[in-house]
Amino acid sequence: MKAPRYPIPAAIHRVEQVVVNSRFIATAGPAATVAEAQAFIAQIRAEFPDATHNVYAFRVGFGGSVTDGCSDDGEPGGTAGRPALVVVQNSGLGDLVVVITRYFGGTKLGTGGLVRAYSGAAQAVLAALPRTERVETRTVTLTVPYKLYETVTRLVAAHEGRVDDTEFAADVTLLLTFPVDRIDAFSASLREASAGCIALES
Repeated sequence: MKAPRYPIPAAIHRVEQVVVNSRFIATAGPAATVAEAQAFIAQIRAEFPDATHNVYAFRVGFGGSVTDGCSDDGEPGGTAGRPALVVVQNSGLGDLVVVITRYFGGTKLGTGGLVRAYSGAAQAVLAALPRTERVETRTVTLTVPYKLYETVTRLVAAHEGRVDDTEFAADVTLLLTFPVDRIDAFSASLREASAGCIALES
């Protein structure tokens, strides 16, 4: 199962290295789906259409629910995409795509040299990549009496929730969004504050 919250790239970042006259331009960014990863890869290929290779590796999801992908893009098998993917897998990040663009400098690096160059480029861009957190959320509806309105809104804030909509009628109806891993704790606090009179609606 995918974790309810996990680290992801906060933005696109790029690092360039030169290895024996070959330029390695590593670009990393967020991709919440395989389609987004493929679009990111296509975007980099369009940006560097004259590159010798555009090697990529991605990991969509996190924890027990992930989809990995990689390509050597013409480099000898196992020397480019796979080493980059190992770095991606060990990064601790989810929803991540890395494209390493190579401009050949005239000197062959050999199998070991290619593995080191692509691994090094992936490590360099991920070391400098800004990070944030993806949080799975759930929206719920809650109806409360006016006398408990302020108490409930304080509880919402205390459990990392937000109020998306408020309707004032005979009672107050709130549309709330919470991180999924905070809903149970909020429900318990709500039952305690209302002496069991208020329950969440889906």
